[in-house]
Amino acid sequence: MANAQSPGPGGRGPRAPRSGRSPLQAVIYWTLVLGVWALIFLVAFFAVFAVDLPDTSKLYEVKRQPSVSYLDRSGGLVSVRGSQYAPPVDLDKLPPYVPKAFIAIEDRWFYYHFGFNPWGIARSVGYNAVHKGGPLRGGSTITQQLARNLFLTPSQTYRRKIQELILAVWLEAKFSKKQILELYLNRVYFGAGAYGIEAASQRYFGKPASQLTLGEASLLAGMMKGPSRYSPVAATDRAARRATIVLDEMVRIHAITPQQRDEAFLQKVRVNPVLANQRAQYFTDWLDDQVRQLVGEPTEDLVVETTLDLPLQAAAEGALQKGVAAAAPQGVQQAALVSLDGEGRIRAYVGGANYLQSQFDRVTMARRQAGSAFKPFVYLTAMEAGRTPDTPVTDEPVTIGNWQPRNYTGKYLGPITLEVALKESINTVAARLANEVGTSNVAQTARRLGITSPIQLDPSMALGAVEVSPLEMAQAYDPFSNGGFYAKAYAIERIRTASGRVLYDHGVGGADRRAVIGQPALAYMIRMMRQVIASGTGTRAAVPGYDLAGKTGTTSDYRDAWFIGYTGGFVTAVWVGKDDNTPMKKVTGGAAPAGIWHDYMTAALPRLKVEPIPASQPPAPAPSNLISDVINGAQQLIRPPDQPAPQQPQTDPNTPPY
Repeated sequence: MANAQSPGPGGRGPRAPRSGRSPLQAVIYWTLVLGVWALIFLVAFFAVFAVDLPDTSKLYEVKRQPSVSYLDRSGGLVSVRGSQYAPPVDLDKLPPYVPKAFIAIEDRWFYYHFGFNPWGIARSVGYNAVHKGGPLRGGSTITQQLARNLFLTPSQTYRRKIQELILAVWLEAKFSKKQILELYLNRVYFGAGAYGIEAASQRYFGKPASQLTLGEASLLAGMMKGPSRYSPVAATDRAARRATIVLDEMVRIHAITPQQRDEAFLQKVRVNPVLANQRAQYFTDWLDDQVRQLVGEPTEDLVVETTLDLPLQAAAEGALQKGVAAAAPQGVQQAALVSLDGEGRIRAYVGGANYLQSQFDRVTMARRQAGSAFKPFVYLTAMEAGRTPDTPVTDEPVTIGNWQPRNYTGKYLGPITLEVALKESINTVAARLANEVGTSNVAQTARRLGITSPIQLDPSMALGAVEVSPLEMAQAYDPFSNGGFYAKAYAIERIRTASGRVLYDHGVGGADRRAVIGQPALAYMIRMMRQVIASGTGTRAAVPGYDLAGKTGTTSDYRDAWFIGYTGGFVTAVWVGKDDNTPMKKVTGGAAPAGIWHDYMTAALPRLKVEPIPASQPPAPAPSNLISDVINGAQQLIRPPDQPAPQQPQTDPNTPPY
């Protein structure tokens, strides 16, 4: 028949049509399939990223580095290093606007998510996709930040972010929102060694967190983006702008009213004066390593009694910053200043113009050529070999081997005395003098007085081709100020625990007080170095009414400029230059360094109540007519009959020679 169907292959009839799933059945089926695969994926996901999750059983353990408090010589607080924790605060005892400030700026959906904000994560993923190669943007909630602070490292990797998310979900499952926020506020880092809002409130504002004002709370909340960058101490203007953003966000989420915000703007925030006057940070950095060398790694809070004098330190920092700013058009970018008393105690220590911009310590870490500030070691060696300030010499071209030193002015004074040669910093005389007494003997003199850096023995060492630190130079000049005794620089008098147990005492064992300069050489040197300030290259350093002496120093191409001066039992060294060792614009030791020294010593000398320089009375000088005869005779031998006698050089205090 026409409609008969042929049997299928193998003689079997055709298959019956399959009944199709209804749309609802299809949805249920594929939902189950996708759910199973999602579960498998989640199990695998957690297995991969949770395999090395940290131990969460130690949630409430607080581990911190013991704090080290540094005191000045009068017991004033200089600085505190190390971590500071305070007892945790109860959220209910804080003003309501304190937690609201953190929620407003850090996680305004805090009460509505389960540990993470999908929209925040999506935004951060989009940002990171566009800005490849840079730091990852987190989009973290407060719970995620707490997880990171408690258990993870701050490294910005996708693995760490996923682990952070896992731990955030665990925290949300285990704790209430109030407990999470309380943990967060008590454990987050606020900079300056302060962990937790109570420690931060005490450190920044000198008050308990329960007394924080709205403005203070907004400043602390604003610091979460970067404790150092938004510190109310180190970056006042930036911190204030950030606090304004916090207050505006609080208004936006109705945490405060616009009127409360405006009132907060009118109420002045006062930072703890100890932190506001962040003095001696270079000094404290330098001492940190010494403390550990002396007593080992601290296991309890320590108190370090130092030799620093905070009022002198403040004067030093002010004078140095003012001097660098004034000389900036001449290419001065950095400076260093250090003061020692006659026993070697460091009374002021400034390692740079701005600690926040550069923590490199130029007092001890920088090695720069000394220039003519090295010449006193040459002259002292000559005085010890029998010469006197009145010894006649001739300023004229000189060749030593293949080296021909030249004077700063390019001119020569002819017959002069050693006293004139030193006060005018004549290079030819210093070079010839070092050659005569022996550069090895000059190096030995410098080491005896306190120079510890290597000293090369080429003839150019007479003009300061020797790399030294400002601390070394101050230490080596100290014997000129204290009667001729060696004075090793030091800054730690005593180290004790917070409970009072003494771990180190500098006075135990006695100081090295050997004589390193004898008479009459010491008196001769003081006499000549007084003239440097009275009428030589260092007149800008003069402070009327005080017995002062010193020496300027400038290196070739104006890469370094120094002034090192002293009075009775007190010496100060000042260096200026550039960290990259490029030349300045004709800045000499008698200019910016002498100006900084003058400004600082003007403030320091009345506080010190110094005495005249000791051991400075020279033996009776040779009769003046004999000296005149010797000098006149030398002039006649050198000068043609029709050449007029050389005039006494006139010094311009603004542009003195080397």
